[in-house]
Amino acid sequence: MKIVLAYSGGLDTSVAIKWLKETYNAEIIAYCADLGQGEDLDAIKEKALRTGASKAFVEDLREEFVRDFIFPMLRANAVYEGYYLMGTSIARPLIAKRQIEIAEAEGAEAVAHGATGKGNDQVRFELTYYALKPDIKVIAPWRQWPFNSRQSLIDYAQSRGIDVPVTREKPYSMDQNVFHISYEGGVLEDPWAEPPDDMYTMMVPPEQAPDRPTYIEIEYRKGDPVALNGEELSPFRLLERLNKIAGENGIGRVDIVENRYVGIKSRGVYETPGGTVLHIAHRAVESITLDREALHLRDSLIPRYSEAVYYGYWYSPEREALQSLIDKISQDVTGTVRLKLYKGNCMVVGRKSPVSLYSTELATFEEEQIYDQKDAEGFIKLNALRLKVRHRRNI
Repeated sequence: MKIVLAYSGGLDTSVAIKWLKETYNAEIIAYCADLGQGEDLDAIKEKALRTGASKAFVEDLREEFVRDFIFPMLRANAVYEGYYLMGTSIARPLIAKRQIEIAEAEGAEAVAHGATGKGNDQVRFELTYYALKPDIKVIAPWRQWPFNSRQSLIDYAQSRGIDVPVTREKPYSMDQNVFHISYEGGVLEDPWAEPPDDMYTMMVPPEQAPDRPTYIEIEYRKGDPVALNGEELSPFRLLERLNKIAGENGIGRVDIVENRYVGIKSRGVYETPGGTVLHIAHRAVESITLDREALHLRDSLIPRYSEAVYYGYWYSPEREALQSLIDKISQDVTGTVRLKLYKGNCMVVGRKSPVSLYSTELATFEEEQIYDQKDAEGFIKLNALRLKVRHRRNI
């Protein structure tokens, strides 16, 4: 039996290699996706082989991740429960897609992941597996093995000769890619407790950001950012550079209690510096290029689209249908936005577009010859008619 394991190099998935081999008498193929997390992936590959994997794949998915997953989500202005830009959620379908492709290429009968039985990631991985290969066997070690604590995993790892980091562990768990970093668990499980002062990775604390604002310009074409400060960049490189600029200005942190799909409330702290700026910038370009009703229709679908991504339904007919509508509307989202970044704030200070619907002549308070203000009287009376009828009925 062959099993392709989504492998991170951490304690859980390292234990999973040994446990899967022993439990299923299987050949384990480790797979690690490079999504811009900034880790030593060669070392992760070597550790997988040293721990017992017969093969180890490290796949560079950075451009695909930003181009085909993050950018479509940003075109939808997707935000879960008002705050979360879903940096972890959007990564799982891509990781799982490539995992299935490797399983098919290697003739593996099963795939496995290191997600726990309490979280969202198990759902996201497995819904993708089944959507792309319905007959695949899925193994979730956390739902099967006897280990019930981190210490029991460490004890098992030491008994099997698996490398266990001896450095002081952060009192919370982290997950990072080019779009964001998440912090959960440990000291953060008390929703009243302020996060530790040293818990910053992709951004500086706003108090330590420069005392002078930074101005940037982002150019959009058909809903996607294509240039930063006049320089055209690939999707990954643009986001990578914007992360640095926004992070230096203390932009992008949220601290929320969210509703997991499995029914548990969870406190999470997220840093999404470049993504936060792109979300605000995209809205600014839309404001001058989109028809009112098209914009309002799209906005009414944001909660539904966001739930599809958060819950793990990226490869679902409803998400794909919503994406088609959103992408059609986005064809007009072309233009440039100028932003002012200062101590955790991202402020729009200018926007322009060759296909702008904004008319200075119509909007002005000065004299103009296009809009006849007398026309508003009939418009108001017609729209008030149903309100008048309802009032008379209720007298």
